[in-house]
Amino acid sequence: MFRGATKLTVDDKGRVVMPTRHRDRLREHSAGRVVVTVDRDQCLLLYPLPEWEQIERKIMALPTFQPQARRLQRLMVGHATDLEIDAHGRLLLPAELREFAGLQRMVMLIGQGARFELWDEARWMERREVWLKSDDGSGGLGADLDSLSL
Repeated sequence: MFRGATKLTVDDKGRVVMPTRHRDRLREHSAGRVVVTVDRDQCLLLYPLPEWEQIERKIMALPTFQPQARRLQRLMVGHATDLEIDAHGRLLLPAELREFAGLQRMVMLIGQGARFELWDEARWMERREVWLKSDDGSGGLGADLDSLSL
């Protein structure tokens, strides 16, 4: 289970160092093998390989005659890239995916249970503020949080 928000730095070669607590879990769960792909919110999704394989099977089982299913397959599977954590705990993010997500030097790694989201830090801060403040039904948390029983 991956949780928490961590600020990371993208080095000049496009690598990020995974935090130790996540790195160890990824090495145990997937031998350090992960898949990174795009998300419609202009961030990257990072899955341990076994988790991605389940998601990919579900996506590819969607009926290809439906335009929305084809778009999802093209985007998520088409951009999916296998990565491996190196001996120093780094992941080399492909330039095309960094460009898609607008990743600059500072990024945010957001744990989302079985996966991570990787955001450009400025975009994350901007979106987070919108989500926290919005109460007009356009993506805010007000009503959603009220309906949860924790």
